Amino acid sequence: MTAIPPPATHPIDTSKPHPARVYDWFLGGKDNYPVDEELGLQIVSLEPQAKYYAQHNRWFMQRTTRHLAGEAGIRQFLDIGAGIPTEPNLHRIAQSAAPEARVVYVDDDPTVLAHAETLLRGTPEGATEFLQVDAREPDRILEQAEGVLDFSRPIALSLIGLLHFISDDDRAHDVVERLVAALAPGSHLVLSQISGDFDPERTRQAVEMYKAGGVTLAPRARAEVERFFEGLELMDPGIVWVPDWHPELGVDEVRDGTSVPMYAGVARKP
Repeated sequence: MTAIPPPATHPIDTSKPHPARVYDWFLGGKDNYPVDEELGLQIVSLEPQAKYYAQHNRWFMQRTTRHLAGEAGIRQFLDIGAGIPTEPNLHRIAQSAAPEARVVYVDDDPTVLAHAETLLRGTPEGATEFLQVDAREPDRILEQAEGVLDFSRPIALSLIGLLHFISDDDRAHDVVERLVAALAPGSHLVLSQISGDFDPERTRQAVEMYKAGGVTLAPRARAEVERFFEGLELMDPGIVWVPDWHPELGVDEVRDGTSVPMYAGVARKP
């Protein structure tokens, strides 16, 4: 494996919201700016359950990581669109099950980089690294991740709450196809995606709010989400709403029965 290069440094742009920081605000974090809070408040005014949705997305990450690092025996994780650290982070869950697990986080927001020191505190037996790369550049991600991960062995590719920020114009399906193509058999794709299937009109309004803030939001119908998993073996229960993916794996989750308009699925590469 080649040495991983140091992350590029870019100034934090506080003039417009960033998805990672808005998500941090939804989760009750403090690593965001007034412009992020402003967009968050607008979304909450449209959808009062937005914070609940964000929390469920986070719980999905935790459940899938417990399964993959445990029963599935995965020891390598590539988490693209990682966001700002919110305990428990993916590497803490993975390395609790398997201390030797190797984790690479990827995000393009300099705020995430500013907190990378916290992110990188993994087990001595494993590895935890951060790459500051745009998710729309899969070749750069793969090239740099090779410094930590062995692509001849299975990897869990985590695209949780990411793809609805990559438009069709930016070739979201091609990005996923390129990443999956680089993975060894036995690897897994973990994905969650906002959909307008549940409430098309409210989703359209959310898209307009994000657009006014300079942020792309690309909800997708179920058939479009299914395309991300082409050629892969979907785990039971298939593509479902986020709360319905193996709720029995949850720890300290608080559920009130509210529907969460995000599809989720996990699939294995044969």
